[in-house]
Amino acid sequence: MTPDTELAAPAEDEQGRGCVRRRKRGRIVVPLLVVAVVAGAGAAAVTRPWDHDSGSDKRSAVPYDLVAVERGSLSSSIQLTGALVYDAPTPIVPAGKGTLTGLPSVGAVVKAGEKLYEADGQPVVLMTGGRPMWRDLGPDVPNGPDIEQLKRNLIKLGHTKGLGLSADQKFTPDTATAVKRWQKALRLKETGTVPLGSIVMLAQESVRVQQVSAQLGSAVSGSSAMTVTRTDLVVTVQPAENQISRFKPDGPVRAKLADGTTVEGKIRSLVRGSGNGAEDKSGGAGDGSAAKTTVTIVLDGQERAQRAGPSAVTVNVVGDTADNALIVPVTALLALDGGGYGVRIAERADGADGAAPRLVKVQLGLIADAKAQVTGDVKPGAQVVIPK
Repeated sequence: MTPDTELAAPAEDEQGRGCVRRRKRGRIVVPLLVVAVVAGAGAAAVTRPWDHDSGSDKRSAVPYDLVAVERGSLSSSIQLTGALVYDAPTPIVPAGKGTLTGLPSVGAVVKAGEKLYEADGQPVVLMTGGRPMWRDLGPDVPNGPDIEQLKRNLIKLGHTKGLGLSADQKFTPDTATAVKRWQKALRLKETGTVPLGSIVMLAQESVRVQQVSAQLGSAVSGSSAMTVTRTDLVVTVQPAENQISRFKPDGPVRAKLADGTTVEGKIRSLVRGSGNGAEDKSGGAGDGSAAKTTVTIVLDGQERAQRAGPSAVTVNVVGDTADNALIVPVTALLALDGGGYGVRIAERADGADGAAPRLVKVQLGLIADAKAQVTGDVKPGAQVVIPK
C-alpha cells in the first residue's frame, strides 16, 4: 500500500456484521467501488463509498484479486434476438354487402389491378390508395378524394388512353368510359359505375396474403376476412427498457440470418407499447402488463432475406468502438476525492506478501460490457487490483 491510503478488511462487530475501516495519513484519497450498470452493451459508472465503522479496532487486509490490463478493441454494440417477418400486417375488412364466394390462398401475392377475393361471384380488386372506399362511385356523386384515387388507378392500369383523363376529384363522362374499359378487362358488366365493396384500397402496390380468417359462404359482416402484408421482409426486435436509447432513427444495424449470412440494415421505427392491456398493433392480445417496445429494421439485402424466409435472426446494433485501447474491468476503478478515477497497480505480478499496489490516476474512455478504456501511466499486462 502507499502511505496515502490503507485499505481495511471486514471485521465482526457485536451484531456479527462486517465492517471496513480506513486509516489515512497525510493527503486523503477516498477509494470508491465502481459498480457497472450495463445497459445493453453500454455501461454507466456508479460509485459507492467503502463502508466503515469507527466503533471497531479490528483490521486486516482487504481480500483482492489481480487482473491484467488488456490491449484490444472495445465496442458498445449490443446484440439481441429478433425475427425476420413480412412487413406491415394489415387486416382486410370487406365493405358493402353480400356473401364471400372466393378467398385467396395463404402466401399468394396480389398486385394492384388483380382480384384479392370474391363476393357474390364478383371479383373484389386491389387498388392503390391511402383512403378506403366508403360509397358507390358514378356520374352523379359529389366530387371527392376517393374519385381522385380511382382515376389515378385507372390511369396507371392503362384504361384511359386517348381520353385525356386527369387525376382530379370529378367523376366525368370520360371517367365512366375508363371504368367501363376496366370492367371489360375483368369480364364484368360494363356499367361505368363502381359499387361499394368492389375495390380494396391499400397503400401497397402488391400484397402477400398472411392469414385468411373468414370462411367461404360467410356473409360480409364488417369484420376482418384476412390479413395481408407487404412483400418485403423486415426485422423486428423488442429491446429491454434500458436498451431502447441505443436504437436511433436510421441507425446502422447488422442482422445475421438463419442461413449464416449477414445483411446490413437501418432502424426505421420504434413503437412503444401502450401498456394498457389492450390489443397491440402486432395483433397480440394484451394481458394487462406493460406492452413491449417494438423496433422495426429495414434490410439492404432483400434477396438474401427472401432466401432465408421468416425466421429468427441475431441483431447487432452498431455502437461506438475503441481500437487498440487499454482495457480494465470497471471494478478496478477507484473514484478519487477531488474528481477523476484511478486504478491500483500491483508492483509484483504474483501478488505475494510485501507487494505494494500503487495508485495511478487514469482518464476514462469508452465503457461497455463491464469494461473501461483507460489512458495514463498504465501498460498492457500490468496487474490491477479488483475486489474479490
